[in-house]
Amino acid sequence: MSSPASSPTTAQAVPGSKPRITVLMSVLLETWDEGRSPTYFPRTTPLKAGARDEAGIQWAGYGPREGIWRLMRTVESHGLKATAFCNGLAAERCPGAVERLAAGGHEIAAHGWAQNEYLYEQGLEGQAATIGRTIEALARVSGRRPTGWLTPVYGGDAHTTGLLAAAGLDWHCDVLDASSPRVETFTTANAQDLTPQGQDLTPRTVTPRTMVGIPWSEFVDNRVLRSSPRDYFDVYKGTFDFLYRSEPGAMLHIGIHAHFGGRPLVSAMLDDVLSHIRSHDDVWLPTCSELAARVASDVPGAFDYRQRFFGEAP
Repeated sequence: MSSPASSPTTAQAVPGSKPRITVLMSVLLETWDEGRSPTYFPRTTPLKAGARDEAGIQWAGYGPREGIWRLMRTVESHGLKATAFCNGLAAERCPGAVERLAAGGHEIAAHGWAQNEYLYEQGLEGQAATIGRTIEALARVSGRRPTGWLTPVYGGDAHTTGLLAAAGLDWHCDVLDASSPRVETFTTANAQDLTPQGQDLTPRTVTPRTMVGIPWSEFVDNRVLRSSPRDYFDVYKGTFDFLYRSEPGAMLHIGIHAHFGGRPLVSAMLDDVLSHIRSHDDVWLPTCSELAARVASDVPGAFDYRQRFFGEAP
C-alpha cells in the first residue's frame, strides 16, 4: 500500500490559447447501504433519532430508477457527453444504468463505495481498499477502468488524494480552493511501518506521481432543495455569462444528482442552462478526462490569480 505526503505541490494550467470558456457537465449516480438514506430530504420535520427513514430511502432510489435516465436523455439531446460520478455500490445495485452511461459515450468516474461511508473514518488501509474496490466494481460493469475520482460529501482527509494517485488515477475533482484545474505532484511511499490504526508512517521508498486536480461544482442541484428550482438556472446562467464576458480561459463545472436533479422540476432547468451555453461560440464542453489530458500536456508556468486578473507579475 502507498501513502501520500500530507500535501501536494501544485502548478496551475496556464490558460494560453484555450477556448474562451470550458464547461464541464457532471452527473452523480449515488447509492446508500441497505436501510440508509441521504441526510437531506424535502421533508422539513425530522424523524426521531434512529428511526428507519422509509420515505428517505424511497426518495434516494429515484436516481437509479428514473432520474439518471432523464439526465442522460437531457445531456444527449444537446449533443454532449457527461462525466458520470458513480458509487461502486451503484455498479451492483443498478448495473444497467452504469452500462448505458458507458454505452452512450459518457465517462464513468469513481465516487466512493456508498454515500453513507466516509473515507476519513477508514484509516489509510481502509481508504486504499475502498478506492480499489470502487474502481474494480465500476470497471467490471462499464468495461473501462475509471481514471478519475470525486470523494463523497467532501469526506476525505489529508491522505486521500495521495492515495488516489497511488491507485493510478489520473485526476480528481476534490479541489475546493481554486477555480482553474492544476497539476499536482504527490510523493508516495511504497513501504512503511503502520500502527494498528494505520497512522504512523515511516516512508522508505519515495516515488513522485502527478494528478490533475479539477475544481468541483460551486452549486449542485441540492442547493435548491427547499427553494425555487429556477435558482439553478439563474446561478449557472449568471455565472456563465460573467465568466464568458470577463474571464477568458475560465472554467465552469455543472453538477447535478440523479436522485434530485433527475426529477423534471430540476432537469428542466438543466435543459435551459445547456441551451443557453450551446448558443455561444468558443465554448469547449469536454469530459473531465479530456480536460485533464489537456491540462497534463500543457507546460506549467508561473501562474496566480493576481497575474490572471490584473496582468501583474506574481
